[in-house]
Amino acid sequence: MKILRIVIMLMCSATMAYAQDDLLNELSKQDSAQKIPVAATFKSTRVVNGHSVETMKKKHMDFRISHRFGRLNSGAYNFFGLDQATMRMGFEYGLTDDFMIGVGRSTSQKAYDFFGKYKLLKQTSGARTVPISVTLFGGMAIATVNKELEFQDMISYTAQVLIGRKFGEKLSLQLSPTYLYRNRPDVIGDKKILLAVGIGGRYKLSKRVSLNGEYFYTAREKNTVTAPYYDSMSFGVDIETGGHVFQLHFTNSLGMIEKQFIGETAGTWGKGDIHYGFNLSRTFSFDKRNRKVAH
Repeated sequence: MKILRIVIMLMCSATMAYAQDDLLNELSKQDSAQKIPVAATFKSTRVVNGHSVETMKKKHMDFRISHRFGRLNSGAYNFFGLDQATMRMGFEYGLTDDFMIGVGRSTSQKAYDFFGKYKLLKQTSGARTVPISVTLFGGMAIATVNKELEFQDMISYTAQVLIGRKFGEKLSLQLSPTYLYRNRPDVIGDKKILLAVGIGGRYKLSKRVSLNGEYFYTAREKNTVTAPYYDSMSFGVDIETGGHVFQLHFTNSLGMIEKQFIGETAGTWGKGDIHYGFNLSRTFSFDKRNRKVAH
């Protein structure tokens, strides 16, 4: 009887071990077939001035304040630009995890801007790898500073395809083909349609700090009479502190919406026409399941 009991116990143990191994094998197969989304290609919805591939999470709102000060080469009398400042205040809200809308108002040109972003494709790892993230951006701006203009002449439109990829834990890059249409360009002789392409990047220095940079090349003749504008170039540092993201940077662009920094950058780095600026982002959650401030 003792021998029989021992045999039965050994058989049960072997059966359980086999079943356990079989279950682990099945789980392993399922894991290898899964797509694992790549998170945080960029920490914010902006690289510096331009939009990133990131969108707000569903039922999350981002309150964003942006400042650009005067030119550094304006001298000590203007405290190297700090005596002068322009500002944009905006709200961005995630209708879904992939679709967000936003609205803002800038002191520059007394402009109102409205936009939407939709994440069309997400970068994933695993067995079914998707190498890039693709987000579509569409926006409209209304510059109300000149009251003598007809309303339709105050409007400009922007369309972008934001293509980004995260290379490991530290490096992220983005390409931003851009179509900009102005019903009435500010300078006579400047074309209504402007094509541009942006190149942006992020390199993480630590868990909460990264270096960011971007450059927008505009496909137009650089003519100081018909279009006295330059390409936008910006560099900065992102610092995350809980629910806040601080973006501190230097740029030759004073404006903070696409019409302004892509189409109307009047300064150049070569002459020291550089503006110090910052973006301050604070995210709030309206999800009933989580009433805490979003991090």
